[in-house]
Amino acid sequence: MATTQRKVVVFPSKNELYEAMAKYTANLSAKFCKEKGLFTVVLSGGDLIDWLCKLVQPPYIDSIEWSKWHVFWVDERVCSWDDPNSNYKLAMDGFLCKVPIPSQNIYAIDKHLASDGNAENCATLYEECLRNLVKENIIPICAKTGFPQFDLELLGMGPDGHMASLFPGHNQINEKEKWVTYITDSPKQPPKRITFTLPVINSALYNLMAVCDKEQAHAVAEIMKQNKPLPSAHLSAQVENVWYLDQAAASML
Repeated sequence: MATTQRKVVVFPSKNELYEAMAKYTANLSAKFCKEKGLFTVVLSGGDLIDWLCKLVQPPYIDSIEWSKWHVFWVDERVCSWDDPNSNYKLAMDGFLCKVPIPSQNIYAIDKHLASDGNAENCATLYEECLRNLVKENIIPICAKTGFPQFDLELLGMGPDGHMASLFPGHNQINEKEKWVTYITDSPKQPPKRITFTLPVINSALYNLMAVCDKEQAHAVAEIMKQNKPLPSAHLSAQVENVWYLDQAAASML
């Protein structure tokens, strides 16, 4: 597995954190578009989409090579695309509809299976999608781990220390073989979800964990002080594992 050290940056305000996220993402986009002609980005749900607001403003909206982006989800709620709980809907309404990424480069959960509520089949089909993109040389395989390697994953953390849909006290965090797994009893509604497994998350070249607000401060402190093995404490990356915190999230450090 990856061995990168965690880098922590605390920002005086949310606005400065949002600006830093945009700059970080835009710089990596430029790097990978130049080096290999495409950029694979993994999104999470929750407030993260709102925090990407600077990317749809100058100078980023006009300078990023959006046509070369390939967009994925680290986890998804098993519900219809137009359900308010859908991470796809959240990202589409708040971010993706505002940038010219080709629709064929946006890899959402299967629309029909999601509407049917079959979490296991949704996970299987999403993994098949990833495997096909490996064959098409869109996603490489990490030489160190043998799992798909995304360029950048933009992640968030819940107050309980969960990331993606890997929750404390649930076995999905221990999955070592599958690329995508599922959960039907999530402690956070809705209960049915699919999620990247930890080996996939940690095979990314760059992982950016953004955490804002005081509700997350206790979990942040537990992770940074290595007091509890919460799911987000296991986050690593092949090149860089960076945490962006606002003052409230860092208030218990």
